[in-house]
Amino acid sequence: MAGRLPDESDFRTRPGKRGSRPRTKTRPDHDDAVSGLVTGVDRGRYTLLIDEDGPDEHTISAMKARELTRQRAVCGDRVDVVGDTSGDEGSLARIVRITERSTVLRRTADDTDPYERIVVANADQLVIVTALADPEPRTRMIDRCVVAAYDAGMDVLLCLTKADLASPDALRDLYEPIGVSVVTTSQDADGRITPLETVRAALAGRTSVFVGHSGVGKSTLVNALVPGARRTTGVVNDVTGRGRQTSTSAVALRLPEHEGSRGWVIDTPGVRSFGLAHVQTENLLTAFDDLADVADGCPRGCTHLEGSPDCELDAWTEGSEDEPTRAARLARVDSFRRLLAARS
Repeated sequence: MAGRLPDESDFRTRPGKRGSRPRTKTRPDHDDAVSGLVTGVDRGRYTLLIDEDGPDEHTISAMKARELTRQRAVCGDRVDVVGDTSGDEGSLARIVRITERSTVLRRTADDTDPYERIVVANADQLVIVTALADPEPRTRMIDRCVVAAYDAGMDVLLCLTKADLASPDALRDLYEPIGVSVVTTSQDADGRITPLETVRAALAGRTSVFVGHSGVGKSTLVNALVPGARRTTGVVNDVTGRGRQTSTSAVALRLPEHEGSRGWVIDTPGVRSFGLAHVQTENLLTAFDDLADVADGCPRGCTHLEGSPDCELDAWTEGSEDEPTRAARLARVDSFRRLLAARS
């Protein structure tokens, strides 16, 4: 209507996108939270073990609380949860805190990717499962896993499977001098893994994370170590010589008691690459205490690789008149440089 004066129907106010409720940085203390161990992660849902080894031990399902949006809980994490922690069907708790981690095993997609992916937390031993044949062992991949473990401050156990098909001597000679423990297993005519007790002894009382290419027998070994694990196993492709990935997510499994000690194994999906963009030379040197002391005298910016100008590692190698000592030092430096070169 011409000449009509505006009234309240002519005005529109757009509500704020975040609502009118005032924001606050104050967060609840969650003093009533209970502790749990993350044993599995599946599409945003976490399986937790509550009251581990206690009279009320049980598993629950949980999701992350909103305040943890930028933090990612992984298998092996110790977390605090609130809400329905009964474990009853349909119940769902909330993870409100991730406690400080003792170790973090990381990898990147490749050596140029700046984004670190946390594989597992709070493991103290990396078990690299490698077949001696079918598929053939890949020492470069083993080297990269060793580097990642040393960077995380973890011990390394090299488990060589299918020893009935090839000798483990060459790999044993290559890795034992750099502090890697080595065990071997075979599979008998009935499909049993032997000697399983040797592996059990190396895992007892520890939290160990298993990594390895698909088809090397990792899931078969886990199934033998943990009755009822039911990890899916695969076969090696006759054309490519590679296995098909069968496990799709990491899962923590409790080991049976061995000589009074128990432990955990964390089985991870088969990997085809292990990027090391996050690893610094200084971190790798900490695994070689003797070389770290020598490298303190190197010029600033020394890469410690072969041919580096004025690298003290070369002087240390030639600094002994005793031939056996010189040979031992040379082998030590060569091993370190081999691992260092694996980063690129």
